Formats: sequence, C-alpha cells, structure tokens
Amino acid sequence: MSELQGRVALVTGATRGIGLAVALELARDGATVLMNHRGRPEQAQEALAQVQKIQAEARLLQADVADAAAVERMFRSVRNEYGRLDAFVSNAGITQDGYALMMGEAKWREVIDTNLTGAFLCTRAAARLMARRRAGAIVTVSSTSAVRPPVGQANYAAAKAGTVALTQALAKELGSYGVRVNCVVPGFIDTSMTRQIPSDRLTENLRHVPLGRIGRPQEVASAVRFLLSDAAAYVTGSSLVVDGGLVC
Repeated sequence: MSELQGRVALVTGATRGIGLAVALELARDGATVLMNHRGRPEQAQEALAQVQKIQAEARLLQADVADAAAVERMFRSVRNEYGRLDAFVSNAGITQDGYALMMGEAKWREVIDTNLTGAFLCTRAAARLMARRRAGAIVTVSSTSAVRPPVGQANYAAAKAGTVALTQALAKELGSYGVRVNCVVPGFIDTSMTRQIPSDRLTENLRHVPLGRIGRPQEVASAVRFLLSDAAAYVTGSSLVVDGGLVC
C-alpha cells in the first residue's frame, strides 16, 4: 500500500510548476489530491486532467489565498465534503520584482499578501482541521531567496523569510496536537517563474550551484512527499533545502 493511501491532501498553487509536481507526486503515493488555483481555468483543467490519470478522485478548488473569505470557503468545502484534512502544502506564490527604492506599495503588498499572508491564512485553516483530529502534516514552500536575497526581490525575499519563521512558530504551537509543520526551501528550479530570469543571469547564478544544473520540480515534490509521510514522523519545524548546494 502506498504511503499516503486514503489520505486527503490539499495543495495551493497546484496547477503548474512545483505545485503541479507535488500534486502528481502525492497522487502517485495514493492521496486524494485537492488542487487549489486562483484563476486561469483552462490551465487548471489541463493540470487536473494530468492528476486524474493517476488519481481519479482529484479535484480543483478555486480560491485566492490572499482573500480571507475565499480561504474560509475553500476549507469549509473540504471539511463538509471530506470531514478531514491529512496533508496540506502551502505553495501558492508570485513575484513582482523591482528595486526597493523604486518599488511601489502595491507591488510590495501584492507579494506579501499572496506569499506570506496567504500562507498564514491557509496554514491556520488547515491546522484547525488537523488539530481537531490530533493528526496531520503541513509543508510550506519557501525559497533560497529567504536566506540569500537577490537584488530586486526585497518583497519576495521578505515574504519567503517570513514563511520560514511562520513554519517554525507553528511547529512549536501545533506539536502537542500531533500536527507536524515543515518547510522546503527550493533553489533554482525549472518553472515558469525561473524562466523569467534572463538566460545570461541564470547561467551566472548556476555557476554558484555545486551540482552545476537547475533543479526539477519533481525533485522538490519528492522532498515534500517525504515531509508529509510517516517516514518523517519525528521531523517538525525543519527547513529542507533543495538547491543543489547553492547556499551551503
């Protein structure tokens, strides 16, 4: 029997990149995967079709994670339909790069609201469902930008650093309820977000990666699956860096 067989897992930002890779990985391991997305319904349906080839019970849940009311509705739907939530992955995130001195407040707030406040709203809601059953596992997705902030990403780096701190605080608060909270910290991963980096700049950055290549979304997904599984039963409050050695 697969490690996550019969468990209900919700992944935010699940229709592309790391989120989709995680959804596919959890489906392969037997979980019923609920795939959150903010918009782009055609892309969402295409992603769902990929996951349903593995796990027919997978479904989409539309919600903007930065919208408290939308998050509440999404988790209420999970509670009403499934009565439980065993695994949650807080992955939804955006970038709005720019030099801090010229960055408007709107660009700052949009990234903070989605990447940090969204993580808080969703992990809080997930934790409430899990704490009632005194079981569950949460994984947040941060970034090496949290520990090595690049030029032009003051908002993104701040949000991702906050995600690490949020993870550690929740791990301490939820341990007595049997709920584990961990974080994965990806480096340069081959996603649409990374493909926005100019090729010459990306090549230069990869020179600092000891393994000498860009990472694959599936490699992050494998780390997430481990942290959600019983193999990590004594792991909480940890940050698992998946970066090819970039920040070592």
